[in-house]
Amino acid sequence: MEDSLDKLYKNQGLIYKYILYVVTVGCIVFFFPRGGKFKYEFQKGKPWQYENLYAPFDFSIRKGEAEIAEEQQAIRERQIPYYTYDTAVVEEVSQNFLLDFQESLEDEQLSDSQKGRLTRIGEEVLVELYQNGILQKASGRDTPDDLYLVRNNEASRIRADALYSLSQVDSVVRGILNTRRAEQFYPLYQEVLFNALKPNVTYDAELSEKELADELSRISTTRGNVDEGKLIIARGEVVEAENLNILNSLKAEYESELWSENSQYFILFGYTILVALVLMMLFLFLQKYRPAIYRNNVKVTFIFFNVLLMVFLTTLVVKYDETYVFVVPLCILPLILKTFFDARLGLFVHVLTVLILGFVVPNSFEYTFLQIIAGIVTILTVSELYKRANLFISVGQITLIYIVGYFAFHIIHEGTLEDINIYTFGIFILNGMITLFAQPLIYIYEKIFGMISDVSLLELSDTNSRLLKELSNKAPGTFHHSLQVANLAEAAANAVGANAMLTRVGALYHDIGKMNNPTYFTENQVTNVNPHDDINPKESAEIIINHVIEGIELAQKNNLPDRVIDFIRTHHGTTRVYYFYKKELENNPEAEEADFTYPGPIPFSKETAILMMADSVEAASKSLVNPSYPVIEEFVEKIVNGQMKSNQFLNANITFKEIEMVKKVLKQKLTNIYHLRVEYPE
Repeated sequence: MEDSLDKLYKNQGLIYKYILYVVTVGCIVFFFPRGGKFKYEFQKGKPWQYENLYAPFDFSIRKGEAEIAEEQQAIRERQIPYYTYDTAVVEEVSQNFLLDFQESLEDEQLSDSQKGRLTRIGEEVLVELYQNGILQKASGRDTPDDLYLVRNNEASRIRADALYSLSQVDSVVRGILNTRRAEQFYPLYQEVLFNALKPNVTYDAELSEKELADELSRISTTRGNVDEGKLIIARGEVVEAENLNILNSLKAEYESELWSENSQYFILFGYTILVALVLMMLFLFLQKYRPAIYRNNVKVTFIFFNVLLMVFLTTLVVKYDETYVFVVPLCILPLILKTFFDARLGLFVHVLTVLILGFVVPNSFEYTFLQIIAGIVTILTVSELYKRANLFISVGQITLIYIVGYFAFHIIHEGTLEDINIYTFGIFILNGMITLFAQPLIYIYEKIFGMISDVSLLELSDTNSRLLKELSNKAPGTFHHSLQVANLAEAAANAVGANAMLTRVGALYHDIGKMNNPTYFTENQVTNVNPHDDINPKESAEIIINHVIEGIELAQKNNLPDRVIDFIRTHHGTTRVYYFYKKELENNPEAEEADFTYPGPIPFSKETAILMMADSVEAASKSLVNPSYPVIEEFVEKIVNGQMKSNQFLNANITFKEIEMVKKVLKQKLTNIYHLRVEYPE
């Protein structure tokens, strides 16, 4: 049982990678569409490159979106609207008219027969006006030529000119009065009628929209059928017009969930194998070419999380509306990975992600081509993100590549610029604007995954930061030493292609532990009093060695990144405090060497190895009495070769050639620092 637990504990990192691998594959496949994948790739205007294609089953020819939209527009244009006839208004108007007209007749000197005749004429006017009704004009809506008039729940189609408007009332009244030879009574009718009349025919928006929806729903999305076994397209035939529509119909039918329902599990199994292969390539790449990243589960999780995030966003957009697939800022992926790791890894992961998305997106060849080219441009152009202008320039170049690529594909497919969609250019510009979100995203990732970017390193390199300010006040000699080491280490890192910014920051903070006991370190002693004279060599060595431990604690307390703390931890490796060790041997020949040895670990990266060399050389150079180039050359060789002899660089990924380059830079820099001046006369 104990052996099993011990084995499990030793392999927990590997077990975690297996779990991460399986979960990522499962999540990606879960995001994928459930339909099958059409096995043929074709493009408009291109010849059919496969064997003759026969219909594998019966299917309907689907209409294109433009064709359906044209039919819908035709239905809207010929739609006959519905209007409602309100009988309650007619009854109300009739009652009001008769009452008001009777009152008006009381003031006239007329016989009862004349009053009765005028009343009947008024009723005749009302009957004429409300036979089909008086139309109420709808603001912002033109009156159609024909309409359906709904009266008593029955609709009848009539001409619009069969309805009256309030502006036509005057001519109707005059016409009837002239016919009845009562035109002299027009003023009497005019006053009463215009006060009583109201429109009673209004536009019924709800019923009209319902009927329109019914008409639109009856539009057939297909036209004609293709029988099983019928030749669809022959080898070498150009894909265009009718056969393009048939191929698109076959593809849609093939990829539909309904058709592939019985084979759905086989399709998912196929997707799983392909995605698993892609992610396996990523693991193998990390294991062979980036072993340090492969061993770090946090970094591996970070990479897989970003791949999964891009797949999720893209599939989400495709399910919503595939037109917006290029809105997803896929170039953020190589940009971020280059920021935290390196360009080669960023491009490799980007290409693998695009291959995975090729299963999901429409026009997969165009998508893959544009995204890979844009990813290459991202890797080539994005550098020094801590300079604000660089990101804007890179995003502008990425957007331009998208636009030029789309422009070229459109010309290839259509052979003309007439139908080019300017709206797509807006999508690419929006993609670029979203890509600018990389800056705050980098900051978020730093906090979540505990990683560090050049932007944060630039902030840490500011000598006015609180911790470095405190170092310059408490231990000014150490602060000056750290600045000198930073300059030496940065120059050496540039020479061998290491991370110069990280090396400089590590050098600035590597001795912060000396703040606790600054006077015990010679660079901070401003008088001839040396506190080591009052204590034994073993205690002195303990104080010197403890500056590493105390520096780590101080760095953790001030939330310095782990990659910076690594420089504090390794800058002395497992070397000895040789001065006090020799002094102890004089008094005690049986002195334990372990009491005078730094706890380590030894440097485990190119940057930490460079710091160890620069730190030792700079500190020891203060003892040179008459520095000259031969003296400095011999001095540097002695110190670095001594470190190599004690196996301090055994775990660092630095070659002999690179060490020689570092030594060359250190010699040149020290020669410049200690250059001889002409002795001026007094």
